[in-house]
Amino acid sequence: MADSPYYLTTPIYYVNDRPHIGHAYTTLACDVLARFQRLDGHDVHFVTGTDEHGQKVEKSAQAAGVDPQAFTDEVSQNFRRLAGEMNYSNDDFIRTTEDRHIRASLAIWKAIKDNGHIYLGSYAGWYAVRDEAFYAESELEENEDGQKVAPTGAEVEWVEEPSYFFNLSEWQQPLLDFYAANPDFIGPETRRNEVVSFVEGGLKDLSISRTSFKWGVPVPDDPDHIMYVWLDALTNYLTAVGYPDEKNPDYSKYWPADLHMVGKDIVRFHAVYWPAFLMAAGLPLPKRVYAHGWLLNRGEKMSKSLGNVVLPEDLVSQYGLDPVRYYLLREVPFGNDGYISHETMVSRINGDLANDLGNLAQRSLSMIAKNCDGAVPEPGTLADDDEKLLAAARDVLDQVRSEFTRQAFHRGMEAIWLVVGDANRYVDAQAPWTLRKTDPVRMETVLYTLAETIRHLAILVQPLMPQSAGAMLDQLAVPGDARSFAHLGSGHALTAGQTLPKPSPVFPRYVDEG
Repeated sequence: MADSPYYLTTPIYYVNDRPHIGHAYTTLACDVLARFQRLDGHDVHFVTGTDEHGQKVEKSAQAAGVDPQAFTDEVSQNFRRLAGEMNYSNDDFIRTTEDRHIRASLAIWKAIKDNGHIYLGSYAGWYAVRDEAFYAESELEENEDGQKVAPTGAEVEWVEEPSYFFNLSEWQQPLLDFYAANPDFIGPETRRNEVVSFVEGGLKDLSISRTSFKWGVPVPDDPDHIMYVWLDALTNYLTAVGYPDEKNPDYSKYWPADLHMVGKDIVRFHAVYWPAFLMAAGLPLPKRVYAHGWLLNRGEKMSKSLGNVVLPEDLVSQYGLDPVRYYLLREVPFGNDGYISHETMVSRINGDLANDLGNLAQRSLSMIAKNCDGAVPEPGTLADDDEKLLAAARDVLDQVRSEFTRQAFHRGMEAIWLVVGDANRYVDAQAPWTLRKTDPVRMETVLYTLAETIRHLAILVQPLMPQSAGAMLDQLAVPGDARSFAHLGSGHALTAGQTLPKPSPVFPRYVDEG
């Protein structure tokens, strides 16, 4: 496992608006996983970025009174800024207007065409600019005004124009065979079932070029056409590892991707179109696509029209960065839709963080500062209760790894917090404040056991709350190069007599003003 490569991606985000909490949520999940894999010894390549072509972007730029490149330059910067505000650890930020991406898009088109899977025809059908997607008549619904709309609620318009087509219909059986041979390719199970059902229902050839607007990658040898924005956008995952230069060390090391993380609304593009494009180009397929659910604001999907969009910077300024990172992945079972609210946020901050983990660390380290001359105590012979708590702290990594690997972040966090609960019950049962008078040697053993348990917990929560976990490890005087998962276990235990800094609370309680 040591240094084995791990490549994961966020979807690249449309630049027609400023980033909201939904964007932050997807990238946060990837960031937590990337940090986890690095701590677990993997050579991680974590990519995010912006999708800057298409009719929707062109229209947004026109509405803003600027040319599309200037518009995308400005809005893309908002997504870069979000990465800094949320403390993401991405290794690359890709823009689809970059030269490297244009080269990759032209190359995959040429590969698919050279293999005989693209032909010229004409398209007539319903198109939703907002979704950058074509819809069959059978998929359309009527809104309250009696207008035809896409299943997403987006307005549709009838489009007739010359178009290049990808022979998607011929990939039905190869895709079904691939899903059967790779049962973990799509997660969670509900999304896998949806995709398999959709493909079993039959696939139609896909229009992959447009002539009615110009903001996109020109089709090779036919500049009157631009590439369908989804073929262009999906190719970013290859661009970021150096394609089409297959001798590029990043390409040979990282492709195929280990995980594409997406929202559930774009699973069809990633789990049907993308693998079909790759098969047609003769390229390896990614190992997994995971489609998570929505964060709902008091039960409603967030949208500009409803005026209920939550901005990540507002949450961070109100509650703090690490508490927000923790809450977003702990509160909602990842993969499902779920509610976020002020009440549940405060409950998590004051319960899980301040009362449980924060209080455990603060009272344990304060007793060490007061009763052990501010140094790691000298343990005596460990009792069964000590061994049991330490074993729980040492052994939980396997469960967390298993849960995080299948994107069940909430379950991995629950497993860690079970150890936090064990440790708090251990403090109460052992009562080191009483042992100080009756059995000071036993008191030191108990406090050592607690310090060593906290070291494990702080190492384990680094992916979720890097700054707070770092502060806890600083208070235990754990060197910066001794904080990976390889340093869990008794072989890297705290050294008795090591001087510790004065402890200070890491997770303050949230108090409502007024």
